[in-house]
Amino acid sequence: MVAAFFEQIIKYISQGGLWVMGSLAIAAMVLWYALGYRLFVLRRGNIRSVRVLVEHYMNGYPRKPSGIIDTAVVRGLAIAQQVSLPLRPRLDVIFGELEAEIAKYSAVVRAIVISAPLLGLLGTVGGMIETFDSLGDMSLFSQSGGIAGGISQALITTQMGLAVAIPGLLVGRILDQRQEKFETELNKLKDILCCEHAGGMS
Repeated sequence: MVAAFFEQIIKYISQGGLWVMGSLAIAAMVLWYALGYRLFVLRRGNIRSVRVLVEHYMNGYPRKPSGIIDTAVVRGLAIAQQVSLPLRPRLDVIFGELEAEIAKYSAVVRAIVISAPLLGLLGTVGGMIETFDSLGDMSLFSQSGGIAGGISQALITTQMGLAVAIPGLLVGRILDQRQEKFETELNKLKDILCCEHAGGMS
């Protein structure tokens, strides 16, 4: 069963052309690794608002942070209790690390989503060239597949390019929106911590 499944995959890749389909297959694996990583990292943690989380952790809230926002609250409070004014430059450094973490692989996802249809188009062009070559030679069938092989390659590579790009585009956009929301909350957290610190944090 498993052997037959892999045999079908190899046959599908070979029908579209090894170089283009192989590149698209590698791109798909990299894409879903990047999306999985971003999905794992982009967890908010505690569902309470930023202000409530600050108050809870200032009062000795025992729950360990499990996501980006509550981790930022804990780190921000630790810095606020250690340093004198100005606090914001230190928070910019600490939160900058978190912002870099939640943005990791976003550029990779966008690059693959953009390039996958272009790779598919490259395979399409190759398939059409083979088709017209076969028409010019008046060979319906040849060692490389002739007209049927050229059309098959053109359609399969286009299909594969879109199959890689469309799910990546949809999932990537959802994760980008979550990232933007977290960045807004981190900026709000900076303001809250700076106000608390200026007013005298216990």
